[in-house]
Amino acid sequence: MNKPFWAFLVMLTLGLGACDTAPKDSEETKTETEMENTSTTAFGGLALYTLRDTLANEPKQILKEVATIGYKYIEAAGYSEGKFYGMEPAEFKSYLDEVGLVPISSHQGAVTLENADEQIAAVKAAGFKYFVVPIPPMGHFKVDPATNALGMSEEIEEVMDIINTIAEKCTAAGLECLYHNHDFEFIANAEGIVPLDYFLENSDPKHLNFQLDLYWATKAGADPIAYFNKAPGRFKSWHVKDIDEQGRFAPVGTGSIDFARILAQKEQSGMEYYFVEQDKTFDQTPMEAIVISHEAIGKIGFK
Repeated sequence: MNKPFWAFLVMLTLGLGACDTAPKDSEETKTETEMENTSTTAFGGLALYTLRDTLANEPKQILKEVATIGYKYIEAAGYSEGKFYGMEPAEFKSYLDEVGLVPISSHQGAVTLENADEQIAAVKAAGFKYFVVPIPPMGHFKVDPATNALGMSEEIEEVMDIINTIAEKCTAAGLECLYHNHDFEFIANAEGIVPLDYFLENSDPKHLNFQLDLYWATKAGADPIAYFNKAPGRFKSWHVKDIDEQGRFAPVGTGSIDFARILAQKEQSGMEYYFVEQDKTFDQTPMEAIVISHEAIGKIGFK
């Protein structure tokens, strides 16, 4: 879809109902019909982290555009001071319902043992199913200031204990807890321990499972299918984004990841939901990138 056509679609959709010549009842009927049509044709999920900069300024408008593109469900990454993108949990849930989006999971990067109960309550009130721990919590996530390489502390047993405790709290509250990987979890630490392997072996699937980021796994040289076979059923969610020839984030279908091969093992992995995500864009705006990715996932066979 080219940019002018995309802009036309957004303007057309957002302009419906603005006409003063039709009776009010007619406008309401038209809006309800459009929402019904969107809900029946929309598919796939979007990780809102991709649109974090624009969401910070105009969250409702951006969420409406996400629904217009054709995404069906979302993953949040904008929780702060008890609110999601500036909205109270119930208000956020209500607005998503209004525009035809379904809340599925939320990245809670600032979770600690001290604030876990409060954050879990907010995630549940907003209607999410999954509480995602996106990085090693409580100061164990590291970024090399010289290279910007991501990593974690060597206290892997402590990290595991923290995550397991949070996961048990989630289960008690009726939520499911997932841990999201980057590349460093596939790389052996100073003691020869591969963090993701350790997390899989030292957690209970009744409380903790995983969100596999296909880009970061590929970046680390890991084969997602090998992990599906190693821990079948434990990768309940995927982040779907491509990798270009320079190793950078890219819209789905424009890079080298064989998504069809991975998708064929969906049942083995346990995947229930997937989310298009692009941490950073280079040749497109974030909004343009998610349009490209949405078209691609449909062609690849994602439902």
